[in-house]
Amino acid sequence: MQTTNVLELKKQYEQTHFELLKLLNEQASLKQQLKDLPESERSQSEKLLLAELKAQNEAGVLGESTMDAIFKAVMQAKTKEEEAASKRPMLVSRAYKNEDTVIDLKGEKVGTGKASFVFGPCSVESYDQVAAVAESLKDKGLKLLRGGAFKPRSSPYDFQGLGVEGLEILKRAADEYDLAVISEIVTPHDIEKALDFVDVIQIGARNAQNFELLKEAGRTNKPILLKRALSGTISEFIAAAEYIHSEGNGQIILCERGIRTYETATRNTLDISAVPILKQETHLPVMVDVTHSTGRKDIMLPCAKAALAVGADGVMAEVHPNPAVALSDAGQQMDIPAFDKFYSELAAFQAKI
Repeated sequence: MQTTNVLELKKQYEQTHFELLKLLNEQASLKQQLKDLPESERSQSEKLLLAELKAQNEAGVLGESTMDAIFKAVMQAKTKEEEAASKRPMLVSRAYKNEDTVIDLKGEKVGTGKASFVFGPCSVESYDQVAAVAESLKDKGLKLLRGGAFKPRSSPYDFQGLGVEGLEILKRAADEYDLAVISEIVTPHDIEKALDFVDVIQIGARNAQNFELLKEAGRTNKPILLKRALSGTISEFIAAAEYIHSEGNGQIILCERGIRTYETATRNTLDISAVPILKQETHLPVMVDVTHSTGRKDIMLPCAKAALAVGADGVMAEVHPNPAVALSDAGQQMDIPAFDKFYSELAAFQAKI
């Protein structure tokens, strides 16, 4: 082959790279404009496009596996803006904010290093029931009252909660005993209803990846207590918190409540190691729910002590004046005398650490 032909071919070969770059940038720009296209629709479109390209490549020199590799790389290519976004630290991360977030709940500061405590019934059933627990909290100098008004249950035939009436009961008891209310909201459209009644919106384990609910919660100015998903990883838990923070609300308390494993000795498996990991990876306060993580009143106290020992910012547990007649989770709620003993021993332990 003559030298002039080789040089010409080399020039043409090099020129194709510039043409490819120009086309790839054009394609990336068009792809960016289609970013709001549903993922399922985009994926189906890309599969059909690849099949059509392969069919048209029968006369070409590229092999099928090469076509697959090129197409995959092109589809996964990121724009400069996307690359910059992927490198930005999460808003909830220590890399973004090193100092601890402290959340003020009607004078109770959560995240200062001194543990806070959240107690109350699984479900709100009546004013008298809630008031009995509220009075016990007040007597102990505690501030945070929990109670379920909306109850997402495994069975559609189980008690689903009193709804707004339950929130009204919680608010009445909290006002009477000067407490702050924490209660779960399960749908985005109920958040606005709840704002007048609760001091903290709880997002439960079953909704920890309900992204529309997380975003709606992020648009409020209420603190959020976010529980870990039933089988959620720590990275998924942190990402769920990021959904909330990304909408403007950084008042987030993380709550480790046990994860579902093969173990059946407890209701869930308390991942105690999650506490120091979350404290290390994020600047958010971390609490531990010893009721739902264990489901066993006989081991709640040592688990609560373990939570405080590894640095938890608080402990949550369920208390009912008469658990035997409770409409939900009767077997795992403490009665008032048991609660008195539980808190007395836990407070004594806290004073030692």
